[in-house]
Amino acid sequence: MTQRTRPLASFGTANRSPRARETHPLTWRLNDDGAPVWLEDYRRKDGYQAAKRALTEMTPEEVCEEVKDAGLKGRGGAGFSAGTKWSLTAKGDGIPRGYLLCNADEMEPNTYKDRLLMEQQPHQLLEGMIIAGYANHSFKGIVFLRGEYVDAARNLKRAVVEAREAGLLGENILGSGFDFDIHVHTGAGRYICGEETALINSLEGKRANPRAKPPFPGQAGAWGKPTVINNVETLSSVSSIIANGVDWYHGLCRPGSEDHGTKMMGFAGKVNQPGVWELPLGITVREILEDYAGGMRSGCTLKAWQPGGAGTGFLLPEHLDAQMCSNGIGKVGTRMGTGLALAVDDSINMVSLLRNMEQFFARESCGWCTPCRDGLPWSVKLLKALEAGEGQPGDIEMLLELTRKLGPGKTFCAHAPGAIEPLGSAIKYFREEFEAGIAQPVHAATAAVGDAG
Repeated sequence: MTQRTRPLASFGTANRSPRARETHPLTWRLNDDGAPVWLEDYRRKDGYQAAKRALTEMTPEEVCEEVKDAGLKGRGGAGFSAGTKWSLTAKGDGIPRGYLLCNADEMEPNTYKDRLLMEQQPHQLLEGMIIAGYANHSFKGIVFLRGEYVDAARNLKRAVVEAREAGLLGENILGSGFDFDIHVHTGAGRYICGEETALINSLEGKRANPRAKPPFPGQAGAWGKPTVINNVETLSSVSSIIANGVDWYHGLCRPGSEDHGTKMMGFAGKVNQPGVWELPLGITVREILEDYAGGMRSGCTLKAWQPGGAGTGFLLPEHLDAQMCSNGIGKVGTRMGTGLALAVDDSINMVSLLRNMEQFFARESCGWCTPCRDGLPWSVKLLKALEAGEGQPGDIEMLLELTRKLGPGKTFCAHAPGAIEPLGSAIKYFREEFEAGIAQPVHAATAAVGDAG
């Protein structure tokens, strides 16, 4: 089946929603039928004008400051300032030019926003990488792509060829004297590659274990050279900032949000219209659930929700008025993560759900440090027992102890702290479901039988 007859998997709600260039910098160029935006189409929609401005009218330092002032934060889940990261990259006389890496190993459960951007708008990502490469004195950009994203790989590679033939990649781009090229690398697919130094190790052909820091990638990253790593959505946001300016970008978010711009957000689970949309940061979760996702399906009641991936904490229906931004979600006790929320309905047992999640995280642990390597399988063992009604007194307390011993600062990277965050919040809000898995003492059961006789 050809690409013309087979719709892209990412075609959906974002294509069918109203979009405007003034308010939807990431998606206004999308075609309604989901066809990829190739070079001619992208240029007709002002594509590569921002790269031209950056490379011919601005210094790399000015580009860094523009992105920093815009307040663009990493859209992969960590939320670190992109402009600050760029400003910390080693550059200058005597320092070799390094790499600009795009983290496209999108493996967070329930998250597929980057897939949409790569499949349907590959040139928007390439333009952002050219600008970021210029700002960071990089000589090569590499898209580290999840291996299962076959359509994204094909479309990105075609876009790279189109850009090279048009003089947008290679030597002396747009007559600016800046040389930069991009390569698409498909990885084997491991969750840990979302950690930037594990990604670098994998790219170099090594086991994907996180590295000790310092040195940070900005000083000594891929093959020992200064390296900047940003997420797909982060880099795709850059061109609109350079084209339209800081004040415009600040005006996109809702009042009360300390984050700026827009973000790809969505809802999954038993909602009427699961999907992903480009929305202003600071929008309430209730608006996303009711106005965009169409509310819960008939017969289903919202029991809990996660704001952005399996590594974020559970929240309750009473938290739906929280704003989707780092400070808004932080106020109710967890992180925004990727911004693609999950609705948990009242038919779901939380112990079974957590057992499933912790199995995933235990399998995806790189095994480098003891708390993560041994602690996560231990949590799975305890949850399996509780799920089977064979838990022992003290099991819940042991799970809570694991949430502390695998928490932030106790492990080599952020994998284990992210893994146990949903566990701690599930016990906090639904402890009675965990207690129901504790087996009844034998003597009590015997007594009950005796009493009945």
